Amino acid sequence: MKVLGAIEAGGTKFVYGLGLEDGTILERASFPTTTPEETMKQVFDYFSGKPVEAIGIGSFGPIDPVKGSPTYGYVTTTPKPHWGGFNLVGAVSEVLNVPIGFDTDVNGAALGEYTWGAAQELDSCLYITVGTGIGAGAVVGGRLIHGLSHPEMGHIFVRRHPEDRYEGFCPYHGDCLEGLAAGPAIGKRWGKPAAELEPGHPAWEMEAHYLAHALMNYVLILSPQKIVMGGGVMKQSQLFPLIRSKLQELLNGYVSHAALAADIESYVVPPQLGDNAGLAGAVGLAKLALAGV
Repeated sequence: MKVLGAIEAGGTKFVYGLGLEDGTILERASFPTTTPEETMKQVFDYFSGKPVEAIGIGSFGPIDPVKGSPTYGYVTTTPKPHWGGFNLVGAVSEVLNVPIGFDTDVNGAALGEYTWGAAQELDSCLYITVGTGIGAGAVVGGRLIHGLSHPEMGHIFVRRHPEDRYEGFCPYHGDCLEGLAAGPAIGKRWGKPAAELEPGHPAWEMEAHYLAHALMNYVLILSPQKIVMGGGVMKQSQLFPLIRSKLQELLNGYVSHAALAADIESYVVPPQLGDNAGLAGAVGLAKLALAGV
């Protein structure tokens, strides 16, 4: 099988490595996301001499994933310092002369779980990451969703928790989903990082409130056959039963399907690929690029 390169370009760290066409990860490495110059040098040093036949890039955003657009391959209006307007695909193509697949990191992770993970043999799935930020990607009808650009499901507005007085931290929207429920919001609201809050802390009931409202919107709009929830915050396993229960309460039986009733534990799930969901997704993007898709 062909060896493919994979880059999961995260806002906190770049994870990169090698994989095979069947999704097997051969090796991985990572480097903190600093400036484009410093970060990309690490990437290029890693791939130097590696016999890759295509590269897949799943990037933090917003990005421009629309082929033919003047800014295709760019990181666009990101609040991440130094990265706004950076031509990521252009930088990689100058050094690595191979086909390049490019999409959001969450679309990539959705592709990974759809192809090799929790959503195998299904027609659709949604992947949401809850960490430093919140983003979601989706496969519908076997294809990743694009339109004017790509989905930005982390920036929808949700109904406020009645006891929440935190104003939100999103620099664009204040109290959107990301502004209220991403890791930094938890830390600022409660005065300590999420990882330091005990499982019974009221933070988790509030977090589940926001995430369940988001999932309700996604279920009603996209009707995915599986929802996969990853990211650092979702390593708090006590969130899963809280979210499932609140999602059922919010839907109130309106969508009649076993997946949302008796089978909900198999419907809202952690990534089957674990921390490799994004990297495997980048391998999937490379595989599509190699096929000319």
